[in-house]
Amino acid sequence: MRLGKKYFDEIRKLIDEIEAKQMENIGKAAEMIAEAIASKKNIFAFGCNHAGLITQDLFYRTGGLAIINPVTIPGMILDARPITLTTGIERLGGYGAIIAESCKLNNGDILIMHSVSGRNSVPVDTAIEAKKRGAKVIALTNKKYSIGVSSRHPSGKRLFEAADLVLDNCGCYGDSALDVKGMNQKIAPTSTVSGAAILTAVTAEAVELLTEMGITPPVFISSNVDGGDEHNKKILSEYKDNIFYM
Repeated sequence: MRLGKKYFDEIRKLIDEIEAKQMENIGKAAEMIAEAIASKKNIFAFGCNHAGLITQDLFYRTGGLAIINPVTIPGMILDARPITLTTGIERLGGYGAIIAESCKLNNGDILIMHSVSGRNSVPVDTAIEAKKRGAKVIALTNKKYSIGVSSRHPSGKRLFEAADLVLDNCGCYGDSALDVKGMNQKIAPTSTVSGAAILTAVTAEAVELLTEMGITPPVFISSNVDGGDEHNKKILSEYKDNIFYM
C-alpha cells in the first residue's frame, strides 16, 4: 500500500476514534465557550510553534467565531528566525505566566491551550496562570504522548494535568503515524488534521448552543460573497470589546 493512501486510512481511523471517545468533552467545551460569549467574556487561543497553527486557524475565519483571539507571541510562532528559537523559548520557565498577564485574562474568560506533548513549560505556565486569574482552560493535547514523557515544568505537571477540560487528539506517541521501510523514524504527523477537526467541532456546537439561547452567534462569512464585507464589519463593531486582533 502506498503511504499516501495509508495516511488517509490512518486519519479516517483517528477521526472515528475521536468521535467515539471525545464527543462528551467536545460538548462540554462548546458549552463553556457559548456561556462565555453569552456573558460577554473573552476567548483566547494559544499554541506554541506548530501547535499555534491550529489556534491561529480559529480566528478571522469564514464560518468561524469572530471573538476567538489568537495569542501570537514573539518567539512562539513559525515566523521566528532562526526557527530553533521556538524550541528553546517554549521551555522557558515563567514565560507562560507573562503571556497570560499580557492577554489580560480575567475571571470567566476562556483559554484554549494547544500543545501536542503537553510537557513544555510555556503551555503549562500559561494554563496555570490563566486559572489563577479566574479563566477556564480548555487543553487540546495528545494524552498518550503526554503520559509517556516527563514534564519540563517545575510543578511536574503536563498540560492535561493543569487544565479544566481536556480534549484528546487520540494520536500516537510522538505524533507521526507511518513507518517507512528503511527508516528508523516515523513520518506523517496527525495532530494538525485532528486538532483542526476537534476545534471546528467545538465551535460548531458552540454556535448551535448560542442559537438555542436565542443569541445570534458572531460568525464571519466569506468576504468574497456578496454582502460579506458588510456582515463582517457589523460583527466586528458589535463585538469590538471582545476582539483584540484588530
